[in-house]
Amino acid sequence: MKLSLFAGISILSVSFVVAQAEPGKLSPGTTLPIQFERSIDSSHVHAGDAVAAKTTQVVKLDNGEVLPAGARVTGHVLAARGFAFDKTPYARQSASTLTIHFDSIQAKGETLPLRVYVRAIADPFAVWDSERPQATDMDPLSTTTQIGGDLVVPSQKEVTSQDGDTVGYKRHGGVYAHLISATGNGPATCDASDTEQSMGHFSASACGLYGFTDVTMLDAGNGADSSTLTLSARRRSAKIWAKSEALLEVLGDNSKTISQ
Repeated sequence: MKLSLFAGISILSVSFVVAQAEPGKLSPGTTLPIQFERSIDSSHVHAGDAVAAKTTQVVKLDNGEVLPAGARVTGHVLAARGFAFDKTPYARQSASTLTIHFDSIQAKGETLPLRVYVRAIADPFAVWDSERPQATDMDPLSTTTQIGGDLVVPSQKEVTSQDGDTVGYKRHGGVYAHLISATGNGPATCDASDTEQSMGHFSASACGLYGFTDVTMLDAGNGADSSTLTLSARRRSAKIWAKSEALLEVLGDNSKTISQ
């Protein structure tokens, strides 16, 4: 009887430990606001070159744990073709293209493979503008404008749209919101969510390219080639500048989890 009781307690204890140690996952629909650490210029990179970025805000996992801001996102260049001006009269200039693939995110000593698409991407000037208060004497509250148009007032927790609707909140040192469906100047139609996601500098409805002049997004990674971003430019080399930011959205469960 004592042995059976001891065995029962041991089984319960092991089960409890396993439950406590259950790692978190990136659920479908989770967003990762990231910042690129180095420039990626199609005239200077080659297939296989590393791509480095980091998260700009805490990201929630499905078990309530979080990935810290600064978690490293790695990827690589799939293909690059720089711009070469064709001097032939009436020549149609060949487009420059840059294709990168997001591979994984590292945090807490573990590597988690990524299956994501690029919901939105902004160049450093658009990012810089989102951090600066509006330049007007009519706004004593030092309001800043998220990439995509949402408004943030430092003294208020609510984040509002241009129409004055509350679309998100400031919490834990960042902006969180339910995603709003939208169509931007890119190949992907951005979906809505009923869960609160990390937004970084982006609006709840941010979708497509921001600030990338004369650049086209050919692939956002939500088709057959997940985690792939392709940019094209006809007047110069396609490039992602250092300090550009993107909002990645998880397409599905990943095969590994981040242990505690």
